[in-house]
Amino acid sequence: MANRKVAFLAFLAVSFLCGLASATYKVGVGRADITGPPVEINFMGYANIKQVGRGIHTRVFARAFVVEDEKGNRVAFVSADAGMMGYGLKREVIKRLQARYGNLYHNDNVAISGTHTHGAPGGFLMHLLYDISILGFVPQTFEVMAQGLYLCIKRATDNLVDGRILLSKTTVLNVNINRSPSSYLRNPAEERAQYEHDTDKTLTQLRFVDLENNLLGAFNWYAVHATSMNNTNRLVTSDNVGYAALLLEKEYNPNKMPGKGKFVGAFCSSNLGDVSPNIMGPKCSISGNECDLLTSRCPTGEGDCFASGPGKDMFESTQILGQRLADAALGLLNEQSQESTAREVTGDVRFIHQFVDMPNYNGSTYNPMSRKVDKVRGCQPAMGYSFAAGTTDGPGAFSFEQGTTTDNPMWNFVRDFIAAPTQEDIKCHEPKPILLATGRATFPYEWQPKIVSDQLLKIGDVIIAAVPCEFTTMAGRRLRNQIRAAASAVGGIDTEVIIAGLTNIYTSYTVTPEEYQAQRYEAASTIFGPHTHSIYMDVFERLTKAMMRNETVDAGPSPPYMNDVMLSLNTGVLFDGHPINTDFGYVKSQPNKEYGINETVKVTYISGNPRNNLFTEKTYFTIERKINEDRWKVAYTDASWETKMVWHRTNTILGFSEMDIYWDISPQTLPGEYRIRHSGEYKYILGGKYPYEGLTHSFTVKED
Repeated sequence: MANRKVAFLAFLAVSFLCGLASATYKVGVGRADITGPPVEINFMGYANIKQVGRGIHTRVFARAFVVEDEKGNRVAFVSADAGMMGYGLKREVIKRLQARYGNLYHNDNVAISGTHTHGAPGGFLMHLLYDISILGFVPQTFEVMAQGLYLCIKRATDNLVDGRILLSKTTVLNVNINRSPSSYLRNPAEERAQYEHDTDKTLTQLRFVDLENNLLGAFNWYAVHATSMNNTNRLVTSDNVGYAALLLEKEYNPNKMPGKGKFVGAFCSSNLGDVSPNIMGPKCSISGNECDLLTSRCPTGEGDCFASGPGKDMFESTQILGQRLADAALGLLNEQSQESTAREVTGDVRFIHQFVDMPNYNGSTYNPMSRKVDKVRGCQPAMGYSFAAGTTDGPGAFSFEQGTTTDNPMWNFVRDFIAAPTQEDIKCHEPKPILLATGRATFPYEWQPKIVSDQLLKIGDVIIAAVPCEFTTMAGRRLRNQIRAAASAVGGIDTEVIIAGLTNIYTSYTVTPEEYQAQRYEAASTIFGPHTHSIYMDVFERLTKAMMRNETVDAGPSPPYMNDVMLSLNTGVLFDGHPINTDFGYVKSQPNKEYGINETVKVTYISGNPRNNLFTEKTYFTIERKINEDRWKVAYTDASWETKMVWHRTNTILGFSEMDIYWDISPQTLPGEYRIRHSGEYKYILGGKYPYEGLTHSFTVKED
């Protein structure tokens, strides 16, 4: 730890003494808890109606940086441990920011990106297709996320100091693979030959320091799905990238609990559309044989096609990959000065944003592969058959296969009962056979967005492209090249372009036109048709040129306001009860008197429903170590990787429930005397919520 800090300070000192070009910004970082209701609410990501929350493994956080140049131009970027971002949520965050700061923050200069964890509560997106597996809108999820997103930007604003920004990059192998390699091979051979891998292996880091060279934060972009935790997981988790962030923050916030401390470290999503963390590849779950490359199907009797990570289970896989990402980021932060790849970011701050009506978009774009100008048009949103097949990270239902380019009369009948596509829609989406004509569905409200948010943030010679979906590897590479070329042509500067995925509003996937022809899951989920990527190339080129010229653009049509039409089948907590001769907080199962390293402590409490109080910025339990006769110190919380909180009903009619708390004692655990404290609230049958607390007897952790 000490050596790393010395190395980092040495690099900055040498950089300063050597007279490297320097630019002073105001920089600030902030973090806030956005953990939604951890039980009885479906998770967002796998669209699996059985994936209902039962507790917490790690809390989820939103992390922000704010940058202002010498002229007062300011941008805010947020990376949230969430499946993606919804525009209704961003609009609410802007509303709260403007209530405090006036027009300092607005839609154009704030970007909010999701890490794409598939293990956090859903119900915040406001479009029916994305909330249907959650059983509709969940106000409690929406509120805690809105407040947390606002709060992390507020904290970054409050923490603004004069400072500097450094950019560095490194290659990280053994973290991701392409889950649709047959689609990737559809891209031109001469284009593929420019790249060593079929996924991006580069981790790009922005490092924020003050003028005394104190490290404030580090934001890292890397292309990988946060799906190390599979669709059998029932505990809230920030997954691989979230664990990497916890490790990075632990390194620079010593003796602080997870989610606490001044240093903020984030791992943000990029062009991860076809990128899986399950690096051992897909296998048939029963036979262990290879899946079919094109369809990701297994022969009858050999099971489902699942990809797996490098660990013995999903928890260990998450830990292994998170550690690899954290090590890469730490390596950049701690490079010796003479070996450093870091360079200082210089230049002004700019931003530009435009809403685009995708189904009604008509334009043209230059195709560098064919060396021709292509006419492009958008389609009404629609999902293809292969969407229902799922992916090797989480297979779908029924008999759907990836790569399907023909339709089925039975499924067409079901589709048309919901909303029938027009012949123009069918023609527009070819070769995608339409399974859900979401653009034609209006009951009870809009199923998928038609208006998207396209945004660029320029910080010196770094451009962050905020895209409203999941770009595949090659789709992202082309967009980066297009923006870089446009910035060079108009502004005369060489820029580093970062793709920030799943930002501001969610519209599923974007593949290249060539990949679209394969109609695997990602292509079937490219909702605006075969020209979707070409439209984005056109729009972002135009926005880049306008931004570099300091020109304004038309704001475009705003997405519809839908807060007042949200429906939900989720019920609230009716009441809590407890068995006779017990009370809330009663320790039903006490810990053993003694434990050793690598053993697991389990205790059980009579509890209320965790939805009664989310304990935002707090914790449902603490594991405390005895310091002396009068003092106990918190060693772990519900945000710690080493702990798990599992809640379950024991009597639905009487409202009985129990809380299990697990603590895996790691080799880093200090020996000594410990106890576990659980805090909660119960809902009285006649109304009102009341706090309770339970405390175990003490127990000993032996020296190894």
